[in-house]
Amino acid sequence: MNEVSRSARALMQMLLAVLALAVLRPALASEWPIALDVVLDPASRSLQVEAELRPTERDFRFVLHAELRIASAEVDGKALRVESVGGRGEVRAWRIRLPAEGVLRMRYGGTLPALDAGLDHREVLQGMPPMAAQGGTFLSAGSAWYPRPAEVFSYRVDVRVPGGQRVVVPGRLVAEHLPGEEGAAAGVAGLRPDTPTSAPGMLARDYRARFEFDHAADGIDLMAGPWIVREHRVERVGAEPLRLRTYFPPALDAEPGLAEAYLHDSARYIARYSARIGAYPFTEFSVVASPLPTGFGMPTLTYLGEQVLRLPFIRATSLGHEVLHNWWGNGVLVDYARGNWSEGLTTFMADYAYKEEQSDVAAREMRLGWLRDFAALPMDGQQALAAFRSRTHGAAAAVGYGKAAMVFVMLRDLIGEAAFDRGIKLFWEQNRFRIAGWKELQLAFEQASGRVLADFFRQWLDVAGGPKVALEQAYFVAQGNGGGVLHVELSQSGPTHTLHLPLQMEDGSGSQTRWLNVSKARETIRLTLERAPQTLSLDPELRVWRRLDEAQLPPILRQWMLESAPQVVIADEGDAALAQAGKSLATRFFERPPRVVSRAALSSARDPVLLVGTHAAIDVTLAHAGLPPRPASLGARGTAQVWTLREGARSVAVVSARDPAALAALERPLPHYGGQSWLLAEGSRVFERGVWDAQGAAVAVEMR
Repeated sequence: MNEVSRSARALMQMLLAVLALAVLRPALASEWPIALDVVLDPASRSLQVEAELRPTERDFRFVLHAELRIASAEVDGKALRVESVGGRGEVRAWRIRLPAEGVLRMRYGGTLPALDAGLDHREVLQGMPPMAAQGGTFLSAGSAWYPRPAEVFSYRVDVRVPGGQRVVVPGRLVAEHLPGEEGAAAGVAGLRPDTPTSAPGMLARDYRARFEFDHAADGIDLMAGPWIVREHRVERVGAEPLRLRTYFPPALDAEPGLAEAYLHDSARYIARYSARIGAYPFTEFSVVASPLPTGFGMPTLTYLGEQVLRLPFIRATSLGHEVLHNWWGNGVLVDYARGNWSEGLTTFMADYAYKEEQSDVAAREMRLGWLRDFAALPMDGQQALAAFRSRTHGAAAAVGYGKAAMVFVMLRDLIGEAAFDRGIKLFWEQNRFRIAGWKELQLAFEQASGRVLADFFRQWLDVAGGPKVALEQAYFVAQGNGGGVLHVELSQSGPTHTLHLPLQMEDGSGSQTRWLNVSKARETIRLTLERAPQTLSLDPELRVWRRLDEAQLPPILRQWMLESAPQVVIADEGDAALAQAGKSLATRFFERPPRVVSRAALSSARDPVLLVGTHAAIDVTLAHAGLPPRPASLGARGTAQVWTLREGARSVAVVSARDPAALAALERPLPHYGGQSWLLAEGSRVFERGVWDAQGAAVAVEMR
């Protein structure tokens, strides 16, 4: 190449760069309630934002994280006063009085808090500030990183990060500029003249992207990380191709076939729920790796902890759950003021549906798990389902996920599967991209079934707790030819409900099930039968939300986790290192701060106790307290063993470990196993777990 050619090419590149700076500036956001132009540097944790907003109120009040400073605010070039109106914790409240017309433009920024990779899943659920690091940045919708213009809104976000980073915002990826690409339009995927990608001070080594969400949203999340991006396109009839992506860090992306498996399974779940509910409402779906223990479903993506993404069962369970949230929670928005229905419906149509497909036994085990979790709740944790907003702790999850999912099990049993399926489709058709509550769900199922369901929804949503139903006695009055009338005496304690209860009858040659309608504290149901049954079992398949009998309730770890005044006994009282490790584990295990008590507490009949120690000390302590020894089924396997036991009125959960290091290794995994009665661990890996058997007892039928 000669010097003239070199000069001509250099001039052309300079002209293209100048054109890029002009074209790639953001357009006016008059059509968007909020448009953000974001420059993020995870290494320095710097965040700089230019925002264009159309607030719904002239007296505009909003919050920002305390680390973010407002540089300016104006409408049509006229500077406006920004007033501080207080705040709480790390959030500051602001006020701007707006003129009658015009777009509000704000500039703000600051240094974000460092990403705390040590957070556990409970702390993540409690809420986080906007956090940044080279290993991962998470600006959650609720972390006050942007000024919120309304309750729900559409948005556009332009973002620039250093070239080694990639960024994701829920919504349609309109355009992206990869590092090393030059020119105004060259390399900017999908760029249209009317949708320029913002790039103030554009540098070829930066990554830039534009995201648009033109439906109703209740927040804006932004995630960035050192990800490798894999993409797959799926053709759709009557719609543009579906863009599927994975955003994995290099080590995760390098695992053979993992990204491809997530892309394949994402497509499979989207096809499944499109057929079940209605067409997938977005143009893309991404699986994004998080450095935190997250499991969040957002419009067009899921943000999952990179450690759990490696686990094979995640694709078979959690992935489908998060895909489904694109319909429930993100396609139909939740009216939080009237209760969060989306977690229960998603659990029912994803996690529980997968168990039903696996086997009747697996589905019953999940229902038993919900009822065990309910039984583990202290009285002050029995909130009404209508009061559930989000899962911030185990007690809320037992209601908002377990009880809510069981409500849909009971509703399907009541109105039939065909009517239930019609109701699901109706609810989607009538509320797509709208805010909806339990009332709208009730209306859809009433239309689909032709039944009035007000009493059903009222009792399960508004009444806290649940009934305890007992089969007091049963007798059969013969009337000749082997037939007769079965008299079944039932009682309810706790809040009285109207129940649709299955009664299983065994006569020696087989069984049959009759459904009973029960609505009183005490009543006798009479059934005309062709022959006398020998035994009766009330709801043996556990299809009704209620408090189970003790005979049906094996002790599980969550009963200890949710204790209102938790106690821990350290078996190795003289070992300082073990005592410290035991206290640290107990702090992670319980949802409330525990109190260390003496071994005498093991003889108390009042409160459950957590016993922690080395194998030898545990065995000695159990023997001295007159408690059952280590279960023979656990043997001597693993570096740590955990089990629950009930001896009379005494309830003890035991954590037995080889040494302090083995106890420390259990800190993170143990809180995830609240639904188990026992488990075995090798270091931090739980390799075996289970629930003690508790089938309950059948009631014999008296002949009269």
